[in-house]
Amino acid sequence: MKEIFDILDENGNFLNLQEEREEVHSKGLWHRAVVVFLVNSKNQVLLQRRSPLKKKWPNMLDVSAGGHSNAGEFGYETAIRETYEELGVKVKKEDITFIGCTKNSFIKGDIKDNMFNEYYVANANLDVTLLNLQTEEVCEAKFVTFDELKKMMDDGYKELTPKVEAYEFLFRYMKKK
Repeated sequence: MKEIFDILDENGNFLNLQEEREEVHSKGLWHRAVVVFLVNSKNQVLLQRRSPLKKKWPNMLDVSAGGHSNAGEFGYETAIRETYEELGVKVKKEDITFIGCTKNSFIKGDIKDNMFNEYYVANANLDVTLLNLQTEEVCEAKFVTFDELKKMMDDGYKELTPKVEAYEFLFRYMKKK
């Protein structure tokens, strides 16, 4: 099944147009994506290790879940869908909190990814050994402390995807909590 995305202008306004994923990325069309952080009661955040088959950042530790919003889909719906698809974890709308949005551009090879990222946090006390990982996307999941995450960031993102704004939104949210 082909993925179809809503197309936005450079200010995030919907243009009432949709395109397939490949067209969106080859033309650099603006679209929406979502990042989800799962945080447990010990104040640890779940990170996933991206599959070695991924085009972007293979084998790197990444946010708990995330992905592009399908046409007609609200951000929170994307958050719920992606968390279930990638980890097998069911979260409900009332379990997630919107913590911000940024505009990002990224070019790697033939991928021109221009998107508006929405960031969400969900409380989740999980046993990582019981997760149902989507192997095309994820090869491992583990909880880390915020100190461990900060160290990975301070060490130059060697093992961590360089989603700087996403992690910064997470830290700001956790400080307010």
